[in-house]
Amino acid sequence: MDQKVLVLNGDYTAITLCSVQKAFVLLFLDKAEMIARSESGVLRTVSTSYPKPSIIRLQRYVRVPYKGIALSRHNIMKRDHFECQYCGSTKNLTLDHVLPRSRGGDSSWGNLLTACARCNHAKGHRTPQEAGLTIRQQPKKPTLSGFLRLSAGTIDQNWHAYLTH
Repeated sequence: MDQKVLVLNGDYTAITLCSVQKAFVLLFLDKAEMIARSESGVLRTVSTSYPKPSIIRLQRYVRVPYKGIALSRHNIMKRDHFECQYCGSTKNLTLDHVLPRSRGGDSSWGNLLTACARCNHAKGHRTPQEAGLTIRQQPKKPTLSGFLRLSAGTIDQNWHAYLTH
């Protein structure tokens, strides 16, 4: 039951992911409608079986004050697929400022990336070019739909139409 359900706003824009249990409650209380069913099983009660939701749409449009994706250590590592952006290692991960803070670099989506301790230490207070390191994927702020894709793990085929932006 750790499967996720895509939640669409009243205007069919993706706003979040929720658990199957939460989606079922929203459906049962008529606060949402089922847009797509999951291919993996059903939900059972003592006397009834219900289709497992894959996508639900809220009945009413909910104004979501979008503040962007929180800049956090975990979210940066998730964006970078928990891999060092210099060598590809998945061990002893830290955050690295592309332009070091000692040289005026800020803590932003475009200046932070995941690095292993070895590469981060080798880079020191230099830029990647000065240290002879190549960045595998340039750091940038993720989009909401891209971040929902990352958060979901496995993506249901039905979601692609709503997560293309």
